[in-house]
Amino acid sequence: MKLRNIPLVVKVLIAIALGILFGQFAPVWAVRTGNTFTGLFDQLLKFFIPLIIVGLVTPAIAEVGRGAGKMLLITVGLAYGFTVLSGLFAYLFSVQLFPKMLDTSALGALEAAGKEFKPYFTLSIPPLLDVMTALVLSFVLGLGIAFSAASKLQGAFRELRVIIVRCIEKVIIPLLPFYIFGLFLDMTAAGKVGPVLGSFLAVVAVIFVMTLVLLLLQYCIAGAVTHRNPFKLLAAMLPAYVTALGTSSSAATIPVTLKSAVKNGVSEEVAGFTVPLCATIHLSGSTLKITSCAIALMLMLGMPFDFLMIFGFILMLGVTMVAAPGVPGGAIMAALGVLGSILGFDATQQALMITLYIAMDSFGTACNVTGDGAIALIVDRIKRK
Repeated sequence: MKLRNIPLVVKVLIAIALGILFGQFAPVWAVRTGNTFTGLFDQLLKFFIPLIIVGLVTPAIAEVGRGAGKMLLITVGLAYGFTVLSGLFAYLFSVQLFPKMLDTSALGALEAAGKEFKPYFTLSIPPLLDVMTALVLSFVLGLGIAFSAASKLQGAFRELRVIIVRCIEKVIIPLLPFYIFGLFLDMTAAGKVGPVLGSFLAVVAVIFVMTLVLLLLQYCIAGAVTHRNPFKLLAAMLPAYVTALGTSSSAATIPVTLKSAVKNGVSEEVAGFTVPLCATIHLSGSTLKITSCAIALMLMLGMPFDFLMIFGFILMLGVTMVAAPGVPGGAIMAALGVLGSILGFDATQQALMITLYIAMDSFGTACNVTGDGAIALIVDRIKRK
């Protein structure tokens, strides 16, 4: 098997295992070399984040806002509503469970007492814009293009989107396993990896259960609107769920999602419109994962947070990830800016978020895709009235 054909989640797991293995006996120079690379990669990420937001969110808003049809507005509203509700669900679930499950002081103590391996050199790559400026600019340009029919500018941003997606696919994603290897190499050498791994496994297990409960909740809503059995509706979407688990891509699963939605009684017209659109704008599973992982890390590190902070984070997250590219890990790349600007996550915390997210990437994608079927059912019911 060629290296590029290995799924990203497998590469990440291999990187974690090798980082832990080599970190137990690696000489100081090797750890410092790894930290030099992770520092440079972190600067590259910070440079790319505003570009990712402007390059992906702007054309997405322009394309979604271009149509004024009732079905478009309903679908976008439902997708965003489901996404925000999934974040609130994750918050309520996480604040009840994680404080009882996680060691809320171990990581903080290790941060203070662990060894430190400084990089050989650092390089600063200042971003062109800060995150909030990039978000506001994306809104202004996207809505402006939509309402003024600026076809040339829209074409330019579509080309910029292609460039940004290529950068993510060809630069950021291929280097992520090395970044994660360097992170775990440093944590193991510093004696920090034990509590990290134990907590990670607990978080992954809880989030997997949360995605299943969220899907049941979404289909209960769809069942109530359509007056049908939610369990039968959810069972009909099982092929799409399983396909998404294997591909980790909403886009690649669209044909199966379409077939499953039509099997559930959604008209072909509505399914053909809502499913491809929701594959881009509906990210309930991704929002649930990112919100839950962020709360878990903040609890472990003793970082203060409250409901209003997390609610603002969820609202911005739903917009920022609207144009997350159809590649594994795309959503967390788009979310890094909001994690830093609203929750105050530094480079190490963002790296841990990337690791946690990608380790269960297929869970969130499967939740996104299966939830698309619930939205299609509701839109179809509204259209028939």
